[in-house]
Amino acid sequence: MAECPNLEMGVLGSGGRRKLGFVLKAFLGLLVGFALFGPATSLRPLKERARSWGDEWLFVKKEDSNMAPFSSWNISGTYRGVWNFLESANMSSRFPDFKRSDGNSVIELMSTPTKITGVHYVQGVIIFHDAFDDDHEGGGAQIRVEGVYIWPFRQLRMVANSGKEGEFGPEEDYLLSNPYHLLGVFSSQVFQDSTHDKIWRRKKSQVHDIEKHCNIEIAAQVSRIASLQNDGDHNQYHIEGIMESPSADEDGDCFSPLSLNATSVNIEVYYNKAVNYTLMVTFVSFLQVLLLIRQMEHSNTQSGAAKVSILMIGQQAIMDAYFCLLHLTAGILVESLFNAFATAAFFKFVVFSIFEMRYLLAIWKASRPANSGEGWEAMRRELSLLYSRFYGILLGGILIMYEFHNFLRLILLLMYSFWIPQIITNVVRDSRKPLHPHYILGMTITRLAIPLYVFGCPNNFMRIGPDTKWCICLCSFMGLQSLVLLLQHYLGSRCFIPRQILPEKYSYYRRFDQNGNHTTDCVICMTAIDLSERSNDCMVTPCDHFFHSGCLQRWMDIKMECPTCRRSLPPA
Repeated sequence: MAECPNLEMGVLGSGGRRKLGFVLKAFLGLLVGFALFGPATSLRPLKERARSWGDEWLFVKKEDSNMAPFSSWNISGTYRGVWNFLESANMSSRFPDFKRSDGNSVIELMSTPTKITGVHYVQGVIIFHDAFDDDHEGGGAQIRVEGVYIWPFRQLRMVANSGKEGEFGPEEDYLLSNPYHLLGVFSSQVFQDSTHDKIWRRKKSQVHDIEKHCNIEIAAQVSRIASLQNDGDHNQYHIEGIMESPSADEDGDCFSPLSLNATSVNIEVYYNKAVNYTLMVTFVSFLQVLLLIRQMEHSNTQSGAAKVSILMIGQQAIMDAYFCLLHLTAGILVESLFNAFATAAFFKFVVFSIFEMRYLLAIWKASRPANSGEGWEAMRRELSLLYSRFYGILLGGILIMYEFHNFLRLILLLMYSFWIPQIITNVVRDSRKPLHPHYILGMTITRLAIPLYVFGCPNNFMRIGPDTKWCICLCSFMGLQSLVLLLQHYLGSRCFIPRQILPEKYSYYRRFDQNGNHTTDCVICMTAIDLSERSNDCMVTPCDHFFHSGCLQRWMDIKMECPTCRRSLPPA
């Protein structure tokens, strides 16, 4: 009986050990469970934390650089969009010059990583186009900004940065190397309706700096847009946010809240547009060279060259010289596109300096046959006078376009009236077929390529809005000129002028005294001409010399002088 307590104690001891093991196993299981599932809350995506942007703490280790759905986006680039005040009118107390409530905007941003993972330092410029009314001097305003881009949250927070006058920050250097911005400034100065005194103080643009009168804050959200092209290396981003400022005084907000919506510009696509444009200009210049060679062959004689208007060729040469200077300037301004624009400028230089100037010289010599035998000194003086007039008109035209910049479209219409001198010359001289029809049609079409691209293409790289009415007017004007030239070619130089106002014209089939039936010889073909019967096979000159009609017409295509006595002949 004495062993019973001990047995009972053993049974109880083994049962306690079993309970203790179960408790230990349960405790270890809880520890393992906490170890496995406890960090789940700390690894929860940061995006799910609903906090203000000022209270967001980035619990991200430096070595955790690959956060798959939250990888870093490089938002550096150019953004185009719109801006508008959230209220019906501008209630700004410090910026009363903002007369309009909406307009277009351009945002230039440059993002650089910082030592804090997930935070990028951002600098840039926001340009508000159409900010002022029509009476204000200039068309837009710009404000420099800086801030941070918290890429795990896709949040962009910036404040206005006044900077110091004359200092260029990193965002300024980015603008200077951005072809989108530089070509926009170049085209706005060349093609837009603006006077020369409405320029940027430092960038030579129609944009005025906004002085920082108070704190201005920008809060924006960045999102990615699916690209229409299969180029994964070029993502497009969209920025949507609000620009506002806290109340500065009793007058109200320093800057009325306005919304910003902008989409990034694919610089690669923009670059390709500029390159394609230069290829088009190069191809057009090559076609113009072929047309000039065809026309020079058509008028390779002295008589044929004398029929061509020197003003017509000179006006086209000046146009090509202007295009050469414009493309060369654009290439120097945008270093990344220098090769493309320099190629286009080189072909334009070849057109005007080699072919058109050579043709100009041939026409000038043909119109002065009497001066060809005066010696080299007289010829050199005449050449100096010709070149001085050409380059004088070239420089004078640049000054005129600079002073009358607001009337650039009208000036272009005047420049594209280069067929009119030839039409007038044909009427005055009664010239027969001075221009080849292929030259007339080809030059009319190729000359329209550049202005129609600049003012007619809605997606041109110069970002100039299309002007349909002006393009229709230009095409109609050029088509009318070429139509008149073709009518003169096929129907006669004076076909559209009433006979009542035409000057008296010499008739090579006039009557002449006949002293019986006799014959004479044609000195061109050395065959006899029967003068007994009047027919269209015989032509008589003002100096009473007789020739076959075909022989004299072929002769006058070479020289407008009598084959017998060298006297000048009137037009046939």
